Amino acid sequence: MAVLASLYECIAEPLAEVRRIFDAQIRSDVPFVNDLCEHIARFRGKMLRPALVLLTGQACGRVRQEHVGLATVVEMVHVATLVHDDVLDESDVRRRVPTVNHLKGNEAAVLLGDHLIAHAFRYCNGLGLPFASDLIGRTTNTICEGELLQVHHRGDWALTEEEYFEIIGRKTASLTATCCVLGAYYAGAGAEVVSALKQYGYEVGVAFQIVDDVLDVVGHQESTGKTLGRDLEQGELTLPLVHYLRHADPAGRAEALGVLGNGHLGRAETIRRLLSNSQSIDYAMGMACERIEQACRNLDVLEASAARDALAAVADFVFYRQQ
Repeated sequence: MAVLASLYECIAEPLAEVRRIFDAQIRSDVPFVNDLCEHIARFRGKMLRPALVLLTGQACGRVRQEHVGLATVVEMVHVATLVHDDVLDESDVRRRVPTVNHLKGNEAAVLLGDHLIAHAFRYCNGLGLPFASDLIGRTTNTICEGELLQVHHRGDWALTEEEYFEIIGRKTASLTATCCVLGAYYAGAGAEVVSALKQYGYEVGVAFQIVDDVLDVVGHQESTGKTLGRDLEQGELTLPLVHYLRHADPAGRAEALGVLGNGHLGRAETIRRLLSNSQSIDYAMGMACERIEQACRNLDVLEASAARDALAAVADFVFYRQQ
């Protein structure tokens, strides 16, 4: 994460404060719960969402204490979704450490995710910022809707690109967009700037998820630090495979559908081979690149600053990352 640390240099101090508050807020007097909370502290990797709150705040004027508190809240919500996602995906590893569900079972993981969400809203309520409380609440509902849509479409080999983008727009991009709204709004930015940065955050979030989905197919667990191939094993189509099923020759499409419909065993290996010999990975990455370009165009509303440069660099990082 050395590259990100350099991009976050202009917000290094408030970001460190976010980490301190996060750890203090979720501390429990129940030893077992506290042990799990200390374990998931290692899930904090990129710190992308709190960084977006702080960078957009800085780019629109300056980082205030409200930004630090809200950056902590969105990171709590995000980590809670990671804990729950690992249950849904039956993942064993995240950030190169065992997932909570792998260590202690699904029941403990679900309850710990709920524990984090409760902490997030309790802390957010204490900040006395009704606009933020409402927005974060609505965004959390949207994330859940996206996850529910994804579960609903498991095994749907006719999933369209439009349906795919609706899923990832809700489950991933909604939160990155909200982070940028919070940063701009609480820095006193006008409606035009808030709207532009919301769109920046949304496009970055969409690109982030596309790249994540590509890495799930062609990445290496040593680099990504998490269990790969889970989308395919769960019967969830992502953009590369949606494109492949639409554009492959009849033989390739028939082979893909055959292995997809034949249970979990061997899905990931066969689909990885088919996609590697197609244009579908390049297509998905091209779509991610377009989203990054759209995101950066929205930064034109900002005056030149280190924070604006960092926002552009963060967008590039999202595209080129390997984890």
